[in-house]
Amino acid sequence: MSADPAEPESGDLAAGEYVEIANEFAFVKVRTVHTRNGMRLEITSPRLGRGIRLCPMELETLTWQTPETFSGFLQTPHGPEPEAE
Repeated sequence: MSADPAEPESGDLAAGEYVEIANEFAFVKVRTVHTRNGMRLEITSPRLGRGIRLCPMELETLTWQTPETFSGFLQTPHGPEPEAE
């Protein structure tokens, strides 16, 4: 992804309109993006300035997960903690 998730990457084609999803804890924008490697789902967090593009296989793997997997993600929401020396 580019530094600014809303900026198109070289080779991108037309993108779908954003759908905004929010609650009291988070706000994300979701849209489809046509890339030279096929369709992707782009998810961005404007507040955090982060984003990701997922291919259909990556999206399907989300359906294989249990709620406990996602609870684990929330234990370190910004990535793994640095290892202590």
